[in-house]
Amino acid sequence: MLYELALRWMHIVGAAVLFGTGAGIAFFMLMAHMTRDAKLIAHVAGTVVLADTLFTATAVVVQPITGWLLARAVGWDLSEGWILLSLGLYGLTGIFWLPVVWIQLQLRKIAQECSAQNTALPPRYFKLFRIWFACGFPAFFAVGGILWLMLARPDIW
Repeated sequence: MLYELALRWMHIVGAAVLFGTGAGIAFFMLMAHMTRDAKLIAHVAGTVVLADTLFTATAVVVQPITGWLLARAVGWDLSEGWILLSLGLYGLTGIFWLPVVWIQLQLRKIAQECSAQNTALPPRYFKLFRIWFACGFPAFFAVGGILWLMLARPDIW
Protein backbone atom coordinates (compact mmCIF):
# COMPACT_ATOMS: atom_id res chain seq x y z
CA MET A 1 0.00 0.00 0.00
CA LEU A 2 2.79 2.45 0.85
CA TYR A 3 4.54 1.56 -2.41
CA GLU A 4 1.37 2.29 -4.42
CA LEU A 5 0.81 5.55 -2.55
CA ALA A 6 4.41 6.65 -3.21
CA LEU A 7 4.01 5.83 -6.91
CA ARG A 8 0.74 7.75 -7.12
CA TRP A 9 2.35 10.72 -5.41
CA MET A 10 5.37 10.69 -7.75
CA HIS A 11 3.15 10.33 -10.80
CA ILE A 12 0.86 13.18 -9.74
CA VAL A 13 3.79 15.45 -8.90
CA GLY A 14 5.36 14.63 -12.27
CA ALA A 15 2.11 15.49 -14.05
CA ALA A 16 1.85 18.75 -12.11
CA VAL A 17 5.43 19.62 -13.03
CA LEU A 18 4.76 18.95 -16.73
CA PHE A 19 1.57 20.99 -16.73
CA GLY A 20 2.74 23.78 -14.46
CA THR A 21 6.21 24.21 -15.90
CA GLY A 22 4.77 24.22 -19.42
CA ALA A 23 2.22 26.88 -18.53
CA GLY A 24 4.80 28.94 -16.60
CA ILE A 25 7.36 28.78 -19.39
CA ALA A 26 4.77 29.83 -21.95
CA PHE A 27 3.65 32.75 -19.79
CA PHE A 28 7.13 34.10 -19.08
CA MET A 29 8.33 33.67 -22.66
CA LEU A 30 5.24 35.47 -23.95
CA MET A 31 5.66 38.32 -21.45
CA ALA A 32 9.33 38.73 -22.37
CA HIS A 33 8.55 38.52 -26.09
CA MET A 34 5.95 41.27 -25.81
CA THR A 35 8.62 43.71 -24.59
CA ARG A 36 10.69 43.23 -27.81
CA ASP A 37 13.71 43.83 -25.54
CA ALA A 38 16.48 41.48 -26.73
CA LYS A 39 18.33 41.64 -23.42
CA LEU A 40 15.26 40.72 -21.39
CA ILE A 41 14.26 38.00 -23.87
CA ALA A 42 17.79 36.53 -23.75
CA HIS A 43 17.64 36.39 -19.96
CA VAL A 44 14.14 34.88 -19.79
CA ALA A 45 14.86 32.41 -22.61
CA GLY A 46 17.98 31.30 -20.73
CA THR A 47 15.92 30.68 -17.62
CA VAL A 48 13.27 28.88 -19.67
CA VAL A 49 15.88 26.58 -21.22
CA LEU A 50 17.23 25.80 -17.75
CA ALA A 51 13.74 25.13 -16.37
CA ASP A 52 12.90 22.87 -19.29
CA THR A 53 16.13 20.95 -18.74
CA LEU A 54 15.78 20.60 -14.97
CA PHE A 55 12.05 20.16 -14.55
CA THR A 56 10.29 19.27 -17.78
CA ALA A 57 12.89 16.83 -19.09
CA THR A 58 13.07 15.10 -15.70
CA ALA A 59 9.29 14.76 -15.55
CA VAL A 60 9.19 13.52 -19.15
CA VAL A 61 11.46 10.63 -18.14
CA VAL A 62 9.83 9.92 -14.77
CA GLN A 63 6.19 9.94 -15.95
CA PRO A 64 6.20 6.78 -18.08
CA ILE A 65 8.27 4.94 -15.48
CA THR A 66 5.99 5.82 -12.57
CA GLY A 67 2.92 5.24 -14.75
CA TRP A 68 4.06 1.76 -15.72
CA LEU A 69 5.01 0.85 -12.14
CA LEU A 70 1.73 2.26 -10.84
CA ALA A 71 -0.32 0.33 -13.39
CA ARG A 72 1.46 -2.87 -12.35
CA ALA A 73 1.00 -2.15 -8.63
CA VAL A 74 -2.71 -1.38 -9.00
CA GLY A 75 -3.39 -4.12 -11.52
CA TRP A 76 -4.43 -1.97 -14.46
CA ASP A 77 -4.00 -3.58 -17.85
CA LEU A 78 -1.83 -1.37 -20.07
CA SER A 79 -4.25 -2.06 -22.93
CA GLU A 80 -7.10 -0.24 -21.16
CA GLY A 81 -8.50 2.47 -23.40
CA TRP A 82 -7.80 5.40 -21.10
CA ILE A 83 -4.18 4.29 -20.67
CA LEU A 84 -3.66 3.83 -24.43
CA LEU A 85 -5.24 7.22 -25.12
CA SER A 86 -3.05 8.79 -22.41
CA LEU A 87 0.04 7.27 -24.01
CA GLY A 88 -1.05 8.56 -27.42
CA LEU A 89 -1.53 12.06 -26.03
CA TYR A 90 1.83 11.77 -24.28
CA GLY A 91 3.44 10.95 -27.62
CA LEU A 92 1.62 13.88 -29.25
CA THR A 93 2.91 16.15 -26.52
CA GLY A 94 6.45 14.98 -27.20
CA ILE A 95 6.06 15.59 -30.94
CA PHE A 96 5.30 19.24 -30.17
CA TRP A 97 7.68 19.61 -27.21
CA LEU A 98 10.89 18.50 -28.94
CA PRO A 99 10.80 21.25 -31.59
CA VAL A 100 9.88 23.75 -28.87
CA VAL A 101 13.08 22.92 -26.99
CA TRP A 102 15.17 23.51 -30.13
CA ILE A 103 13.27 26.74 -30.89
CA GLN A 104 13.83 28.02 -27.34
CA LEU A 105 17.57 27.51 -27.81
CA GLN A 106 17.41 29.43 -31.10
CA LEU A 107 15.35 32.26 -29.59
CA ARG A 108 17.84 32.55 -26.74
CA LYS A 109 20.79 32.61 -29.15
CA ILE A 110 19.22 35.23 -31.42
CA ALA A 111 18.25 37.42 -28.46
CA GLN A 112 21.73 37.10 -26.93
CA GLU A 113 23.35 38.12 -30.23
CA CYS A 114 20.99 41.08 -30.68
CA SER A 115 21.55 42.15 -27.09
CA ALA A 116 25.35 41.99 -27.48
CA GLN A 117 25.24 43.91 -30.76
CA ASN A 118 22.51 46.28 -29.60
CA THR A 119 20.37 45.47 -32.65
CA ALA A 120 16.69 44.81 -33.16
CA LEU A 121 15.34 41.30 -33.23
CA PRO A 122 15.36 39.96 -36.82
CA PRO A 123 12.37 38.53 -38.71
CA ARG A 124 13.70 34.98 -38.08
CA TYR A 125 13.19 35.50 -34.34
CA PHE A 126 9.54 36.43 -34.85
CA LYS A 127 8.92 33.52 -37.23
CA LEU A 128 10.44 31.07 -34.75
CA PHE A 129 8.44 32.59 -31.90
CA ARG A 130 5.17 32.14 -33.83
CA ILE A 131 6.01 28.47 -34.43
CA TRP A 132 7.00 28.07 -30.75
CA PHE A 133 3.74 29.68 -29.66
CA ALA A 134 1.62 27.55 -32.01
CA CYS A 135 3.29 24.31 -30.85
CA GLY A 136 2.37 25.10 -27.26
CA PHE A 137 -1.39 24.80 -27.72
CA PRO A 138 -1.66 21.15 -28.80
CA ALA A 139 0.91 20.13 -26.19
CA PHE A 140 -0.88 22.05 -23.42
CA PHE A 141 -4.30 20.60 -24.29
CA ALA A 142 -2.86 17.10 -24.67
CA VAL A 143 -1.40 17.26 -21.15
CA GLY A 144 -4.74 18.58 -19.89
CA GLY A 145 -6.44 15.63 -21.56
CA ILE A 146 -3.99 13.22 -19.94
CA LEU A 147 -4.72 14.71 -16.53
CA TRP A 148 -8.45 14.25 -17.11
CA LEU A 149 -7.92 10.65 -18.25
CA MET A 150 -5.82 9.90 -15.17
CA LEU A 151 -8.55 11.22 -12.88
CA ALA A 152 -11.64 9.91 -14.66
CA ARG A 153 -10.21 6.63 -16.03
CA PRO A 154 -13.19 6.32 -18.40
CA ASP A 155 -14.09 3.00 -19.97
CA ILE A 156 -13.22 3.82 -23.58
CA TRP A 157 -12.94 0.42 -25.28
